[in-house]
Amino acid sequence: MTDSAKPRVARGADKRRRLTAAAARILHEQGVERTTLADIARVAEVPVGNVYYYFKTKDELVQAALSEHSAHLDELTRRLDGLTDPRDRLKALIEAWVGQRDVAARYGCPTGTLAVELDKRADGTLDAEAGAVIRRLLDWAGRQFRALGLPDPDDLAVTLVSAYQGMSLLANALRDPDIMTREGARLLRWLDSLKAPRQTP
Repeated sequence: MTDSAKPRVARGADKRRRLTAAAARILHEQGVERTTLADIARVAEVPVGNVYYYFKTKDELVQAALSEHSAHLDELTRRLDGLTDPRDRLKALIEAWVGQRDVAARYGCPTGTLAVELDKRADGTLDAEAGAVIRRLLDWAGRQFRALGLPDPDDLAVTLVSAYQGMSLLANALRDPDIMTREGARLLRWLDSLKAPRQTP
């Protein structure tokens, strides 16, 4: 079915979806300040005039991009939740991060880089939304550590996510994807070393 043959509502939803996906990608690659609505329209293959019908401002597109990152995170954690063992879920998360090493080396962590850039703005609303996406990851990781019976599960989640942000930043700054590989292997060994305390009789 051609685009013109689709019902109008379906065409509208498809354009909005393409614009949201394009915003998530281009804002990650170029940053908020360097990205124009025309850049996003070009990647989405939508006439630039149509962008304003769906998103009145660039900030609305940034919000849409953050929603896209949140949806990707939810999709990933839903897949990981299909694994029986919480430790295996955490390992699979690390392997997913390492699998994105080339992207991280070129552009950094999608949500982390956006959070840092948005934090420099005075209004303080969009940076809170970026922080909320990271909070969702922390909460999910904390639940896995809690299910393993480990003490201080929320602190362990912070350690894990901090390690990810750090290795993404270094891989990006040094343009070296192998940092993600090496640090990912270190994180896997760390996970294996964590043992729940023995229960006293």
